[in-house]
Amino acid sequence: MIQNLTEAAMAARANAYAPYSGFRVGAALRTASGRVYTGCNVENASYSLGVCAERSAVFQAVAAGETQLRSLAVVGGADEIQAREIPCIPCGACLQVLAEFCPPDFPILLTDGVHPLREFLPRQFRLKED
Repeated sequence: MIQNLTEAAMAARANAYAPYSGFRVGAALRTASGRVYTGCNVENASYSLGVCAERSAVFQAVAAGETQLRSLAVVGGADEIQAREIPCIPCGACLQVLAEFCPPDFPILLTDGVHPLREFLPRQFRLKED
């Protein structure tokens, strides 16, 4: 199942729009229903208006009414070899969006293995304590 999610992320990476950085990212998100939502990074000439692959996948799931997220695979790099071999850790903004919907032990699948969300974002911003 992990391999399938990683391959879905690789397929999404192929659709990335990264003419400025050349760094293409794909993400695949599995929800509690078993459905997989994918996303890719989309850059913009006004740099801050781009969106990351991870948030793109989360937003698609939420738009479809799914907020019970189960796992996320992320791949990225300038070429397919890098995407398959070098871990692409989600940025802080993506980690915070994941924290909105996911527990600290939420699994993030990278090329070097599975990492819990808390490893990358140990102290999530919360408006209220759980």
